[in-house]
Amino acid sequence: MKSSVVIIGGGPAGLATAIALAKRGWQNITVLEKRATLDYYEPDKSYSYQIDGRGQKLTDLLGLTSQLASQSVPNTEFYFTLISKNGNRKTRKVPIVDPNRKTAYWLPRQSLIQLFYEEIVQNWSDSIRVLFATECQEIKEHQQGLEIIAQSSQEQEFSFIPTLLVGCDGFNSVVRQFLNQKEQGKSERFVMQKFPSASSGLKYKVLTLPPNFPLSDTPGDLAESTMAYAIRANFTGRRKAFSLGILPLKNQNQPRSANIITYQDHEIWGLKTTSQLWQFLQEAFPHLPLTKIISNSDLEIFLSSSGGVFPPPQYCSGLSQIIGKPEENLGTGVILFGDAVHCFPPDIGQGVNSALEDVYLFDEVLAQTKDNLWSALPQYQSLRENDVKALIRLVQICYPWQYNQAPLRQKLWSVNFFGRFLLNRLFPFLFNPHSFLLIQNHQLSYAEILAKSNQTTFRLTVGLLLLLIGLYYSIT
Repeated sequence: MKSSVVIIGGGPAGLATAIALAKRGWQNITVLEKRATLDYYEPDKSYSYQIDGRGQKLTDLLGLTSQLASQSVPNTEFYFTLISKNGNRKTRKVPIVDPNRKTAYWLPRQSLIQLFYEEIVQNWSDSIRVLFATECQEIKEHQQGLEIIAQSSQEQEFSFIPTLLVGCDGFNSVVRQFLNQKEQGKSERFVMQKFPSASSGLKYKVLTLPPNFPLSDTPGDLAESTMAYAIRANFTGRRKAFSLGILPLKNQNQPRSANIITYQDHEIWGLKTTSQLWQFLQEAFPHLPLTKIISNSDLEIFLSSSGGVFPPPQYCSGLSQIIGKPEENLGTGVILFGDAVHCFPPDIGQGVNSALEDVYLFDEVLAQTKDNLWSALPQYQSLRENDVKALIRLVQICYPWQYNQAPLRQKLWSVNFFGRFLLNRLFPFLFNPHSFLLIQNHQLSYAEILAKSNQTTFRLTVGLLLLLIGLYYSIT
């Protein structure tokens, strides 16, 4: 069964899938990536990941966790500085809620992609080829399964008839769209089911800052690369207030990415010229030496970017499909990983970790079935589908108010969070911690975490009802 593979999407999940399959002995693995080069700069994808124990299950399997750690800032050394509107600063070490949990690592998305790609070049170039600047043009049925037609930016055309097609191509996945079209009139397994969330619809852009940028005019007062920052703007009101969110970097020579996340009707999104943006930023941050931090080209890049919008939590119930006649050993197995099958806002940091866990679990299933793809795909579907549904629900309830979009609701969330935290400390046999803490435990599946959260909610509801009944009878 270890025949040819086509992986559409050369992000972290796509490259990691290629390595995992190559380690299992699969050959002729092709990754199609539409980016022009490995180091092609995408400002709005220059964000950072926190690779926790869930994602590290795969990096452990691939033997890459030590390299990951060497390029990252561990959460055990995570410091955060808040710079308020008047310029006052407060620095604290972010507490580790459970020191027994596996250390998590912060690194830029591009660094993680580079890590996987270098592993391919150094150790798996005989099994894996990555075609940059190449897009899938068409997926069509063939007598032997599926045929994948791709074209490079130089108009070179490629044709593949793989045994396995892997969709790691995001929430606009062409692989999932093909499967949905094929299923039309039969089922809606490959239609994304969307759910509401408090953070859905928020718009974001990234403003690029220089390494070690100055925090004031005082000589030597520079930002530290391993420090996270939240810099508050000198504005108030829903349509003007915002912050610059800056995550830590291990490489002190690497540019910093300042995330701006607001409602879509915020005034900053209506600015059209560099002079308008410059004036707006000067009014927002009079406590920063902006002339030493932001160049005109940085402003132009920011304005030219369309940014992005946090999607609603969504998933499709179909994780895989078999096309063809597997009983005659003719056909193509299709599987979806990451955003192609479960997509959501970045509230709980599980986007990349859940995608890497997808790959890890598929590898486990391949090991159990001795790489019999026709047995592995339905087994993976059965193993993972409940976790995918639970993950989407967890995104809704964990921490969707962290972007200061509704201060009152954020305070109510905090009451719920600390209430559960305290009850768990006092009565651990009755109450579980908040789901935001439970999700840090990579040894629990998403379905198990949701079950524990729902169990506590049920017990709190019953307790409250009993209390109200007792009060009623005591009064009457």
